Amino acid sequence: MILKRNLMMAFESSCDETSVAIIENGAKILSNVVATQIKSHKRFGGVVPEVASRHHIEEITICIRDAMQEANVTYDDLDAVAVTYGPGLVGALLIGVTAAKMVAWAHQLPLIPVNHLAGHIYAARFVEPIEFPALALVVSGGHTELVYMPKEGEFQIIGETRDDAAGEAYDKVGRVMGINYPAGPTVDAMAAKGNDTFDFPRAMDKDANYDFSFSGLKSAFINTYHHAEQVGNKLNHDDLATSFQNAVVDVLVDKTLRALKNYPVKQLILAGGVAANNGLRTRLSAAIDQLPATQLIMAPRKLCGDNAAMIGAAGYVLFKEGHFAGLDLNADPSLEFDWAPDVIQ
Repeated sequence: MILKRNLMMAFESSCDETSVAIIENGAKILSNVVATQIKSHKRFGGVVPEVASRHHIEEITICIRDAMQEANVTYDDLDAVAVTYGPGLVGALLIGVTAAKMVAWAHQLPLIPVNHLAGHIYAARFVEPIEFPALALVVSGGHTELVYMPKEGEFQIIGETRDDAAGEAYDKVGRVMGINYPAGPTVDAMAAKGNDTFDFPRAMDKDANYDFSFSGLKSAFINTYHHAEQVGNKLNHDDLATSFQNAVVDVLVDKTLRALKNYPVKQLILAGGVAANNGLRTRLSAAIDQLPATQLIMAPRKLCGDNAAMIGAAGYVLFKEGHFAGLDLNADPSLEFDWAPDVIQ
């Protein structure tokens, strides 16, 4: 294949962000247009799939136009089209997949299917090149996973959440305290001002595995809050936020350090929406000092949320391998990485 400018158009529409980007060489962002739907979902306290899909339909062609104008390119400059095809909300995914297939068919471009979580991990590529083997801690509203990467483009789960993801737990406890969706940034800011005065559980922290569980923590928080209301006690919200966040971060950091000791790697990558959390970034940065042979790479805050630039970075790896999809590509809302062969589920 004769390359033109090594440019890729990338699409992301797995949840409540419509995004189109133009990426050069898999590592340079020429444009990264993101149309957020946060205001539309705030009144519901979370993402409503049907509402999200309708917004994607309204925004997708506008994002394409704006991304191309910002990058100052034409379709003739493009070498490929990458798109998130899973995991995510099936209706939302279908909008991005359909748009990507339309562009690929109309302009005779290769179509590259990208796992959304691989995109989050490869957002680190905009900081510096990823060296292998590597380990990724992916923390978001829908996912909490430890992913071992023995080589480029290969992902093996060694641990994941068994119930609520960390970001989901943030939103649920935030709702109890009257914080609008998404609650994570607000809870993080409150946590910096409070004290850890509540003894919230660190579920599975001592278990001999790398899995997570945040459902019990969420329930303990809600029960504490509601009991105080019933007896007329007014709890300090900053202290609640600090106690909750410390419980989440303790488990995330402890499990990650344990995994690093058993899976020696060159780099640890922190990625996903919750990777923007100040408390987690600070604690993980301090903890990684215990392992000087491992470099910590944190995805840029502006690329922690869902965006198409990260899909372009991950798609470039597949492009180099010639991993293309046909125009029969469909959304796969339950798409997963494989488990590491030596991990007992």
